Amino acid sequence: MHEVGATYKVVKFCSVQKFFFSALLLLCIVAPANSNNAPEDTIREPFNAGDLIIGKAIDNFEWDIAKVGDSYIALPLPIILIYDGRFYFFLSSRFEHGKASYKGFGIGKTGSQRNRIIRVLDDGVTPDPNAGRLWNFSISKAAFSGLVSALLLCLVFVWVGKQYTKMGPGGTPKGFCALVEIIIIFVLKSTAFSSISHKYVHRFLPYLLSLFFFIFFSNILSLVPFFPGGVNITGNISVTFVLAMFTFFTTQFLANKGYWKHIFNTPGVPVFLKFPIPLMPIIELVGVFIKPFVLMIRLFANMTAGFMSILGFVCLIFVLGEFSTFAGFLVSPLVVFFLIFMNFLKILVAFLQAYVFTLFSAMFFGMAVPDDHH
Repeated sequence: MHEVGATYKVVKFCSVQKFFFSALLLLCIVAPANSNNAPEDTIREPFNAGDLIIGKAIDNFEWDIAKVGDSYIALPLPIILIYDGRFYFFLSSRFEHGKASYKGFGIGKTGSQRNRIIRVLDDGVTPDPNAGRLWNFSISKAAFSGLVSALLLCLVFVWVGKQYTKMGPGGTPKGFCALVEIIIIFVLKSTAFSSISHKYVHRFLPYLLSLFFFIFFSNILSLVPFFPGGVNITGNISVTFVLAMFTFFTTQFLANKGYWKHIFNTPGVPVFLKFPIPLMPIIELVGVFIKPFVLMIRLFANMTAGFMSILGFVCLIFVLGEFSTFAGFLVSPLVVFFLIFMNFLKILVAFLQAYVFTLFSAMFFGMAVPDDHH
């Protein structure tokens, strides 16, 4: 009897599922959101998910906060240009969200010039084919968000430092200070002290801690949906390039003679691999430049993929809504639930990506300062 009852429940559940999906399919067919018989003044442009995702992913020169009707609420950012020996300074609001030009400059609309400041002709739209070199030192949204992360980093550690000064040597940290201490100890023990010789480790600690917390704060701020968050700066390849270059130059400038010996005269390698054709030195020298490139691409690709996947699920509501209003409303709770799950998962990813970047940097530093007996 128990098996019969269980079988009945399964059949009943499957029947409910079939009814639900059949009703959904029927309503999607008979209840289109955009009817061809709609009045002309109610017809709007179809939703373009690709433009929205790309527009959010690429950098620009103003911080969009909200849009009310046809009006934008945005924070204008400073535009700093040098062209033809002249200095230009004004706010990005002069461009009117990319619709206008100012002093012969405008925002590119297509191709490689999209969302870039370019020299335009008198019509304010067409790029000037005879334009000279334009030096752009403007504060973009990614740059401003990076400054916010750096300011947050300074505020947090200045406050934590003051708390430790008040506690004294025998004090016990509590609350937020205890959390920061746990993270610092974990990062240092699992990256610096496990990868770098103890004789040189303190040389790299300030940089490694600054690197980890800057990436971590930037990743966390990208999950905040309102100002000053919501900007995925570690998904900007220019930012990851600069971080990778910091690691690269720190490695080269603080390396000892053992590092260069391992590159140009690798111990334990047969002589015919080093002379007359320096095969191993060439491979090692190429590896010197590949390492920071891998760091740059790894962080950029992971953070961009997560950011775009979240935007893709948000766009799913509007894409289905274009086809059927009911389908858009029906899928919304599922998408919202999944987005909540994804954002909690991205908190872990934010920590993990900062940790991985710091770990590889520490490993490169450890190879740059090998022990003499190694």
